[in-house]
Amino acid sequence: MVTKSMTVGLENNVEARPIAFLVQVASQFESSIYIEYDNKKINAKSIMGMMTVNLSGNKEVNVLADGVDETEAIDKIEEYLCCAK
Repeated sequence: MVTKSMTVGLENNVEARPIAFLVQVASQFESSIYIEYDNKKINAKSIMGMMTVNLSGNKEVNVLADGVDETEAIDKIEEYLCCAK
């Protein structure tokens, strides 16, 4: 299992499109991927779960990945979360 703390770079008032893309990124991997924020642990591959989290500007989240491609999954999630606009 790999866990990494990240600062979200998505703009404030994130709408469905950036969250849907995040779910698509996470779904590319075989590993289980979760986002921890505000005492919640949400499956990053679940659009409904991810829509319940306000992932916008400069928030700290923990990303957990567990599986055969966990390191690559963490890297891609970080690339998207920290740099997407």
